[in-house]
Amino acid sequence: MVRFCRFLLVCGGITSAALSTISVYAQSHDQTPAAAQAQDAPSAAAARISGTVQDTNGDVLEGARVELSKTDSPAILRQVDSGAMGQFEFTGLEPGTYVVMVVRNGMSAFVSKPIVLQPGASAFVPNVMLRVAPVTTSVMVMDKEAASVQQVRIAEQQRVLKVFPNFYSSFDWNAPPMLPKQKYSLAARTLIDPVSFLTTGAIAGVEQYRNIFPGFGSGMEGYSKRYGAAYLTFASGELLTRAVLPSVFHADPRYFVMGKGSTRARAFHAISSTFVTRGDNGSRKVNFPEIVGDLSAAALSNVYYPASERGASLVFINGFGNIGGNMLGNLIREFVLNRMTTRVKHRLPSD
Repeated sequence: MVRFCRFLLVCGGITSAALSTISVYAQSHDQTPAAAQAQDAPSAAAARISGTVQDTNGDVLEGARVELSKTDSPAILRQVDSGAMGQFEFTGLEPGTYVVMVVRNGMSAFVSKPIVLQPGASAFVPNVMLRVAPVTTSVMVMDKEAASVQQVRIAEQQRVLKVFPNFYSSFDWNAPPMLPKQKYSLAARTLIDPVSFLTTGAIAGVEQYRNIFPGFGSGMEGYSKRYGAAYLTFASGELLTRAVLPSVFHADPRYFVMGKGSTRARAFHAISSTFVTRGDNGSRKVNFPEIVGDLSAAALSNVYYPASERGASLVFINGFGNIGGNMLGNLIREFVLNRMTTRVKHRLPSD
């Protein structure tokens, strides 16, 4: 919603003269596992999980991909291939609750029940059995274009209290990616939404009342200039972060709601999603579209803001205000809007 009112007018009305130095550290944790990741030597308190992959005839299956993750996070911690006797093993594990997923081409996936590991414990995953996928699975594969169009239609129906758009929240953890055409389509739909115009008007009104950016002047003329500048900043940021750069970097512009899990894990997911996002291929990557897009849009604002307001401070206000607004927005999406949004597909990662 216009980056949550420009991060609440940059946390209470920080003006261009008041800003000095702002540092933002983005830590990206590449959690994509290697096909044969080396495992730490187990200590006295380290736990382990093992099992054997079989088919419905009881024959062992070699080369199945076995993935290990925790129940409170969608990230894959480790990945191995089943051996010649169908065996797999994860050692050196910390205490916690884990889930094992096994996949193999042409066969249905296997997902274990939650496995609770105590310090030094060993767990064997029973009945790891893969079934031959039905022939009808080829019919179920949706055309990429059709799947992408469907994602936009789902997003356009998502509104908080049936009024405020919540287009960029995804409640389907396994939602297919959007193609570039649909990324532009959803961004354009956001720009012309009536709520976007009303929110921009409110921002301009507060800026006028508090005399933020005094170079615009006062009266109706000053308000019109503030409105135009605020909308241009919003529009350029929206296009860059939601359409142009996500298409260039093959990144998904949506926020994927966890909806379940510990408060700490959900809060970390919400904040970190500003800096680490999901790629169109499902992998995790640095969220260059958000970071570079917000700062680029802020740099462009030097073109249409008064000469007296231009400079690095303007970039800080608009750029970091939008980055902060994205973090705040993700937290609100995660903890508030996910239960207030209408016409969404409630399919959460732990379902």
